[in-house]
Amino acid sequence: MKKVVVLAMLLFATLTQAQVFSGKGDQKIQVGAVFQEYARGIQAVFDYGLGENISVGVASGYVLGVEGDVKVKFKDAFDLKARFNANIGNVLNISDNFDLYPGLHLGLKNFGGHIGARYFFTSGFGVYSELMVPLATYESDPVGFDKLNNQLMIALGASFNL
Repeated sequence: MKKVVVLAMLLFATLTQAQVFSGKGDQKIQVGAVFQEYARGIQAVFDYGLGENISVGVASGYVLGVEGDVKVKFKDAFDLKARFNANIGNVLNISDNFDLYPGLHLGLKNFGGHIGARYFFTSGFGVYSELMVPLATYESDPVGFDKLNNQLMIALGASFNL
């Protein structure tokens, strides 16, 4: 887990270069790997721009691998979230290829926050990294499979403009 956190920090540090979000009507799809304690999975995200610095979207995640010899049920492995982002890359004014987006999400597992960064190499393709944390869980003390998709998670992957 420490290696994943260090990799994400390095990615944020090297990509800190400013704005690829075009505002109202902007559409992005992201697909990536998600790392959390004792589990790995995949994530798919769709974001839609509502204004100059605001986007909403949906994110879905699925746990593919859990450490140990255990079988995870679909209801424990799957998560679906509605998202709200404040796209502030143009406010920071670092580069036209970078977007930083803190936000909130409400999902099947929790209410949480996230902060992400996207860097586009071309007008249609880039990379992203996202750190997600639960702010309030539906279970008062999540244990076992309730912790899946319900703890600190780091996502790394590809981002595409539509």
